[in-house]
Amino acid sequence: MVSGHIFLCRKNSWPAEEYVGRTALQLLDFDGGAPPEQAWRRRLNSHANILKEFSVTFMEAMRMMSLGLRLWSYVREEASHGRKAPIDPFTKERCKPSASQGVPLGGMGSGSISRGFRGEFKNWHIIPGLCESSPVMENQFSIFVSRDGGNKKYSSVLAPGHHEGLKKNSDSGISSWDWNLSGQHSTYHALFPRAWTVYDGEPDPDLKISCRQISPFIPHDYKDSSLPTSVFVYTLVNTGRDRAKVSLLMTWANSIGGFSHNSGGHYNEPFIAEDGVSGVLLHHKTAKDNPPVTFAVAAHETQNVNVTVLPVFDLSGENHVSAKEMWNTMLQNGHFDRENFSSGSSMSSSPGQKLCAAVSASTWVEPHGRCTVAFALAWSSPKVKFQKGCTYNRRYAQFYGTSEKSAVNLVHDALTKYKLWEEEIEKWQNPILKDERLPEWYKFTLFNELYFLVAGGTVWTDGQPPAIDEKNSPGSNQQKSSKRGTKDTKQGSVKDSHVNLTVEQVPHGSYMTNGDDRSVSKFAAVHGSQMQEQINGLKSEEPIPYLISKDGPEHVGKFLYLEGVEYIMWNTYDKSKVKGAVPHDLGTHDPWHEMNAYNIHDTSKWKDLNPKFVLQIYRDFAATGDMQFGRDVWPAVCAAMDYMDQFDRDGDGLIENDGFPDQTYDAWTVHGISAYCGCLWLAALQAAATMAHRLGDRHFAEKYKLKFIKAKAVYEAKLWNGSYFNYDSGTSSNSRSIQADQLAGQWYTASSGLPPLFDEHKIRTALQKIFEFNVMKVKGGRMGAVNGMTPKGKVDETCMQSREIWTGVTYAVAANMLLHGMEHQGFTTAEGIFIAGWSEEGYGYWFQTPEGWTTDGHYRSLVYMRPLAIWAIQYAVSPPKAILEAPKVNLMDRIHISPHMARAISEISIRKIAPDNRCFPSSAFNCEC
Repeated sequence: MVSGHIFLCRKNSWPAEEYVGRTALQLLDFDGGAPPEQAWRRRLNSHANILKEFSVTFMEAMRMMSLGLRLWSYVREEASHGRKAPIDPFTKERCKPSASQGVPLGGMGSGSISRGFRGEFKNWHIIPGLCESSPVMENQFSIFVSRDGGNKKYSSVLAPGHHEGLKKNSDSGISSWDWNLSGQHSTYHALFPRAWTVYDGEPDPDLKISCRQISPFIPHDYKDSSLPTSVFVYTLVNTGRDRAKVSLLMTWANSIGGFSHNSGGHYNEPFIAEDGVSGVLLHHKTAKDNPPVTFAVAAHETQNVNVTVLPVFDLSGENHVSAKEMWNTMLQNGHFDRENFSSGSSMSSSPGQKLCAAVSASTWVEPHGRCTVAFALAWSSPKVKFQKGCTYNRRYAQFYGTSEKSAVNLVHDALTKYKLWEEEIEKWQNPILKDERLPEWYKFTLFNELYFLVAGGTVWTDGQPPAIDEKNSPGSNQQKSSKRGTKDTKQGSVKDSHVNLTVEQVPHGSYMTNGDDRSVSKFAAVHGSQMQEQINGLKSEEPIPYLISKDGPEHVGKFLYLEGVEYIMWNTYDKSKVKGAVPHDLGTHDPWHEMNAYNIHDTSKWKDLNPKFVLQIYRDFAATGDMQFGRDVWPAVCAAMDYMDQFDRDGDGLIENDGFPDQTYDAWTVHGISAYCGCLWLAALQAAATMAHRLGDRHFAEKYKLKFIKAKAVYEAKLWNGSYFNYDSGTSSNSRSIQADQLAGQWYTASSGLPPLFDEHKIRTALQKIFEFNVMKVKGGRMGAVNGMTPKGKVDETCMQSREIWTGVTYAVAANMLLHGMEHQGFTTAEGIFIAGWSEEGYGYWFQTPEGWTTDGHYRSLVYMRPLAIWAIQYAVSPPKAILEAPKVNLMDRIHISPHMARAISEISIRKIAPDNRCFPSSAFNCEC
């Protein structure tokens, strides 16, 4: 836990006044229009440099040649079936990644759209596993201002005009629009899940504008946090002497990125809903038999704001009003014809034609007056289909049904509820933002790294069985489509009212019966496992997928996330589906049913995987104090621990590595006893013994404690060299390297309130060595912690991964330092990731934090899951109540080893478990492969 004197490293960095004039900030401090004190900031005219990807050295390429050939063969095989391989280093994106990202839109698991800090909408991740990174430039906000009876006019797209793809303004497309914003006086301020763009006198010198982007990402609200919608609230302040007519315009293309419009068959239609919400629906027919997507673009009409629409325009003007004609209408009138609301559905688009829609909101702003205008966007694709045929309902279908027109209800609720969302967001964030102990950069980076839970390809289902497309299903001759928990709604008119969905169309959690109020097993919620076996008298019942929300126990469905947008594997856990080992991942093309998309190595022989699984279970068990959760997952813990016996070759209680990269560092070979894997194993033994004791399983408590005692002595004797633990016990050139992750097991241990694995002096000495060598000897600590460092202070060049800086590992090392009272070292270590990844002097990895980068800043694997480990720092700063208030008793001391157990353990030969690729039923790892 962090002490009170950490304020010494607090910095008042990134003040808003350095980006926006103080007067503008004061004027916009109305209805939430002013950006917060703590936020990540950029000027809109900042250069968005192209990011530099890592490359392997010649020697690394030679060593990995056989791996490369295997990958190449696998990529081609998947392509022959019309599928994308989960790891494909050979195919490069058409749009090169750049330092231009910003806060993404929407809630979790609903399909995401990212928005760059300069305003472009891109990184379309609506179809699972597929990401279209190119921006759709027709999607813009624009402004038209008329003063002095129309004698003074200003108009511009509210984004800088130096975007790729804009042609000369002589055509009839979007290049003919006014791209007059320089961005010199406009700034972006990000504090996930919100963002502010402030236009300080651009394009009208006498108009201050703030656009506030709000998405429903709300702790303990498992309904609204699943919604595919965002709100854009414009705050307008007129500092001039003239009354100003201001028209804001939102344009949107019927596209889900890339060339998705080329398929044709798309159409638009206007709608008027309840409470003054009106706009346009854009019905998008996806390719390759994927479920359709319906966009709703809307604005909120009030007494002071008039909303009109142009349901359809295109770029050429051949069949519809052209983009240029649409713009000219807004220049001349500041609005569209009211009759457009009765125009009905447009004709379906032909292949290659891109249909667009426009929504205008107009208002008068008096001299020195203020006004608020709100827009909303929703993208409804309630069915999510995976490439091998299974189709699920997304989480929000439980509340909004599966009609294509549920998008109307989504934008309606967004526009009428966003203020409540903001109240809950501020209630969640303010205690951290106002904590004077914490560095300024850390506060907003902590929240901004959560972007991954939206933009990381997440999928959140309603938990019901899938519908199976028999023609694509591997077992199509036997399997039949499952019944759905949510029925389809019939298409109806949305012209004149809010879309009403019946009770039958929107089930409301009839899953709970008999007043059952047990809290959820997280393991069950994620893996859907059925643990019905009885182990040592502890019968575990089938877990119920509930979590405690603000309204009590709630059915929460199932949740998927990608390892990264370049590593398309769901819920990577780094394991195998051999009996006794948890899957590496839940698959790519048919998650939950066809697991282990990772095929670079045989992960059933990895040594860090089962221990991490056990440690994560114990961490949650300790943090929640949930005994039912413990009973639910205890059989899985026993299976995972027993599986590891085969890797203790000499019976000393400690597992050994096998001379290949048998760990999550899958390019970094280990020989003998590993500091990283061995430390995780020690921690898992202690956690399992303690958990067994708390659950009343005396046999396993004694067994694991005895192994722990034996293994600890061996580990320290073979690896401790007086200042740190050697990389491994082998005799290779890097066996004495300093690994940043060597105390990963101790990090889990301290986070869970368990006694330290080693003497405190040894722990702090090793962490200090990592700080002095792995952190401070790389660019003065401004890059993070390099994975490997030689005792001579040179970066370990053994392999690609030894010379990399891993963002998540650095955050974890920093958390470990904080847990052991090394506050200066901890925050300095973590700040290296901020400086290299998020600061203006860094490499441009904001809102796309990669797995790692080299010491010259070249990235590997953007938009990666591990940087979420920054929350381990907050966990160290403010531990859960259950851990803080737990009795300060070493439960290991209460586990008494009987002479019979000690004799039995010493006499039992080490059991070898042969790899078995079959899934095993009636177990913690039930699957349907």
